Amino acid sequence: MKLTALRYLVAFADQLSFSRAAEQCQVSQPTLSVALQRLEEELAVTLIERGKHHVALTEVGVRVVQQVRRGLEEVGRIETVAQSGKDPLTSTFRPGVIHTIAPYLLPDLIPALHKVAPGLTLYIEESMTALLADYLKYGTVDAAIVALPFDIAGIDTQALYDEVFEVVVPKDHAWASRSHIDAAEIGTEQVLVLKAGNCFREQVLDACPEISHNDASMRQGHSIETIRSMVASGYGISVLPKSALSDLYRSELVVPIPFTSPPPLRRVALAWRRSSVHQSVVQALVAAVRQMNKAAYLPVD
Repeated sequence: MKLTALRYLVAFADQLSFSRAAEQCQVSQPTLSVALQRLEEELAVTLIERGKHHVALTEVGVRVVQQVRRGLEEVGRIETVAQSGKDPLTSTFRPGVIHTIAPYLLPDLIPALHKVAPGLTLYIEESMTALLADYLKYGTVDAAIVALPFDIAGIDTQALYDEVFEVVVPKDHAWASRSHIDAAEIGTEQVLVLKAGNCFREQVLDACPEISHNDASMRQGHSIETIRSMVASGYGISVLPKSALSDLYRSELVVPIPFTSPPPLRRVALAWRRSSVHQSVVQALVAAVRQMNKAAYLPVD
């Protein structure tokens, strides 16, 4: 069996799509499909159920993928151990980052990490918290930058920083000249939130429970940038993390307003497998974050 075909199989299991799996593996779809067919022939079993309108893993395919994930993780450990014998900070590292953090953290984090570990090669996976949790457990990523809580057996976490939330309103909104907003006031407005399944949505609803008590007033978007555009168009107000409101992302059509003290916030952390051989890289990443001088990020006590 070729490792490449096994990696293709895991990619298919993650995506349940030949085209998306091929894109993830950066190969053509025919290349991936032929490799998987040959793997099935070699194992003399059907791993993938192929229909006109759907594809899925067979029962034995699910079991094989579980074993392949463990095997690939061990292969990765062999490669990393070999590289670390030279210099642990010149290896390949695969961090995952959640959608509501990646666009705002990475432009500063990557240069900061390059200063700490210039020989490190990064392959970044941006995804939702639930998927990153699986990727971390199965070895698809080496670490993940997430918002706490993130309680998974065998996974260690280290807090990186706290980030406050702010209210955003259209420039002609009655609140646009306010210096502060109380969280209890938010539920009286048409509020834009992220769709269900996104952890930032849940953090906002926890911080402003009046919103969830009035579901009819909630409108939903797929991303922070979609939410920002909807606010700019006068479609409602919202609550965003402060990093998404820096000068780089500021819009003249949207006015950010701080919450009254103490403001709601999220704690951002780095998570990694307790058994990881990337401990030196993990600590380099933590050091890089802490060297960043960003007003949006509050040091953790």
